[in-house]
Amino acid sequence: MKKKTVYETVLEKGFTRRDFLKMCTALSATLGLDFSQSDQLVAAMETKGRLPVIWLQFQDCTGCSESFIRSTHPKTESVLLDMISLEYSEVLSAASGHQAEAAMKQVLKDYEGEYVLAVEGSIPGDAGYLTVAGHDAKETFLEMAEGAKAIISYGSCASWGGIPAAYPNPTGAKPITSFVQNKPVILVPGCPPIAEVMTGVIAHLITFGQMPELDHLGRPKAFYRHRIHDKCNRRAYFDAGLFAESFDDEGAKQGYCLYKLGCKGPTTYNSCAEMRWNGGVSYPIQSGNPCIGCSENGFWDNGPFFVRRAKIPSSQTTINPDQVGLAAMAATAVGVAAHATATVIKKKSDDKRSEEE
Repeated sequence: MKKKTVYETVLEKGFTRRDFLKMCTALSATLGLDFSQSDQLVAAMETKGRLPVIWLQFQDCTGCSESFIRSTHPKTESVLLDMISLEYSEVLSAASGHQAEAAMKQVLKDYEGEYVLAVEGSIPGDAGYLTVAGHDAKETFLEMAEGAKAIISYGSCASWGGIPAAYPNPTGAKPITSFVQNKPVILVPGCPPIAEVMTGVIAHLITFGQMPELDHLGRPKAFYRHRIHDKCNRRAYFDAGLFAESFDDEGAKQGYCLYKLGCKGPTTYNSCAEMRWNGGVSYPIQSGNPCIGCSENGFWDNGPFFVRRAKIPSSQTTINPDQVGLAAMAATAVGVAAHATATVIKKKSDDKRSEEE
């Protein structure tokens, strides 16, 4: 039986072509596509079927699933009902128990080599710490990974080990890449990842039928190419040497840079400052909280939080905000003096010209 395309599925649910094109426009923006490429995305949605997805959860807090269902561009219902066919999820599936487990096994028969395996949470290195439906977590993961087209690692727990792997790591928690090497894996770290980043990765797989361009760590470059520091709305204050000294001082109220309060924006790669959270409303730094580097490997043990420890990657030396401030003040003073001198010279020149006339 021929699978219905994404477009056909959308129309069946009572949406118009106009609604469909709006969805495609939102996807294009999320993926950072050039306007000229939007036709390619529309064509993909008109000709390709819904993508079968298996979503497994291991040692996690369900935060990644919670983030996923808050996507606004595109909306979660568009992803779940139109773009993908969610065959199994412990949180989002309507079925449970034996029915849910049977549905997961059926995917191995019906969609071998076609489905995407999404994984949330780290996997215990030792058997017995985590079982689902009576099966060991590692056993279940390896079985489902074998027939997958690609694997998406959602969150820092699945990508790096995360909180379960924090010292002393009693369960021997490990990232999924420690257990599989023969399958393409996309790492989408964050605690949790941004909702639109999560849906954007799936949209790319549907649109282009291949893996997105990844960086040297396996993260999609489209979403992890910049440091938060590079796009931060407080960057101008950092460059000017203006820093909040405490969470309730005047600098904090004025929106000064939070580097002195332990912000790890200079060493954290993510789209927080560009895409922001809750439909683009804000992100931690804009809301007054320093970045804790939750999308970086080992952030859970790289503490304590709210203590200045970040290093600028380009120099690998800790920046002294006080020196930055003094240098900025000195530069400002020189600039003001130069401007004043130039003003005096110009005034004298104008006065002399007036006298001659």
